[in-house]
Amino acid sequence: MADFLRMLAATHSVSEAARSVGMSRQSAYRLRSRLKGTPFDIAWETAFRHGYDNLAHAALERALNGVEVPHYHGGELVGTSRRYDERLTVALLNMRNRFGSPMMGRYGAMAEYMSERWDELLDRVECGSLDWEGPGFAMDSEKDIKNLIERFTIDERPSGR
Repeated sequence: MADFLRMLAATHSVSEAARSVGMSRQSAYRLRSRLKGTPFDIAWETAFRHGYDNLAHAALERALNGVEVPHYHGGELVGTSRRYDERLTVALLNMRNRFGSPMMGRYGAMAEYMSERWDELLDRVECGSLDWEGPGFAMDSEKDIKNLIERFTIDERPSGR
């Protein structure tokens, strides 16, 4: 499971991650469904958040600092300038104003919280219990983790309206 999660974080492809550990995409989704609310389930979502965080940081870096553009004359580099993409800046600001800090997936803030503990979460999936009981998650007590899950989990059931 930990190898699957590592590949998922690296590729953001469930199919590729599943193939890398000898299972089908459908089997991976069935496993996640069966282990809903466990370290594996949260690590799955956290794997995607890891990549999106890196993408967001890269986009923000480009919006703030632009990109260096080389200038050539007669086949030789004569200088550089910095180009800023105002559309990227406006898009980032609009998204931030509309949604605040993006919260994707069923665990939202919980996945963000756990992304800072990625290595420990993977270690728990690889070596620990498949649930939150027992030793193996040193930075918080199991009770604290369960409280966080309950607090940050988005209820996917339809409202009765």
